[in-house]
This record gives sequence, C-alpha cells and structure tokens, in this order.
Amino acid sequence: MRTVPETGPETTIEAVPDLPVVRLVREFAAPPEQVYRAHVDPELVKQWMGPRSVDMDIDVWDLRTGGEYRYTALRDGKAIAHFYGSVHRVWENRKIVQTFGFEEMPEAVSLDTLELEDLGDGRTRLVATSVVDSIEARDAMLASGMETGVVEGYAALDELLERLA
Repeated sequence: MRTVPETGPETTIEAVPDLPVVRLVREFAAPPEQVYRAHVDPELVKQWMGPRSVDMDIDVWDLRTGGEYRYTALRDGKAIAHFYGSVHRVWENRKIVQTFGFEEMPEAVSLDTLELEDLGDGRTRLVATSVVDSIEARDAMLASGMETGVVEGYAALDELLERLA
C-alpha cells in the first residue's frame, strides 16, 4: 500500500497482494450526490479528471447502466491517449461498475468499480477497485504514471466540489 502525500486529503493507492487488483481510496469534503455528479456529468468530468497538464476531448460520456464512454487525452492540443469503456451497472449516488480500456494498449482492459460511501457531515469516501488480467498487468498499471493523474485529478475534484457547494 502506498499513501500519496499531497496538500489535501491522502490518496491511498494499493496493489492487493497476490491478486491482479489495484484499489484507490480517497475522502472528499462533499456529499455522495455531488461526488457522483462530478463523475457522470461530462462538463464536470472535463474539469478534474487526469493530470493537470492534460485536457480531455469527450466523444461519448453516457454513464448509465448500459452506457459507454470514449475520450481523448490532450497535451498542448495534441492527442496523447484514447480511452473507452462500457458501463455495466450504475446505482445512483452509490456505485458505478464499468470497463476501462486504453486504445494504445488494447490488452490492458480492466473492470472498475467505483463506490461512494456517505461518511455523514457532508463527507464521502470514494473506493475505486480495478481488476486486470494478471499481476504483471497490475504492476504495469501502477508503473504507468497513473499516480500523478489520480492525485492531481482528485485535487482538482476537491476544487470543483468546493465551487459547486
């Protein structure tokens, strides 16, 4: 387990021992309804997801049961990565189950579950679990630079949630 230092709340990124699983845990000073909305509304997603040096161009963002998404990561206006997935099940304000694919590495598809736990007092714990097909794929995922995108993205999400309050 690795707890990533940042100026706000801690982000925990852990490889589950002996399983091809990565788990992220982060708390937010906002109720689950706001954290959920920030994940399903494409105009909000573009404001926080990924590293600060990257913008998003969203082709499709339909986060409902049976939906799909596809977007391109841009740096200085140039496409650097393409992501896509299918949304398997959504429990509004509580849970999203989806696949996550990366066109540049088509073998690296994960099954992701995002859970939002109401901590009371306007706070939410987010737990994101990604299951990949091997320990090697899990380790490659952790080594890919995802930490920067997660930590910077969640810091931007904190800022967005504060503006929405």
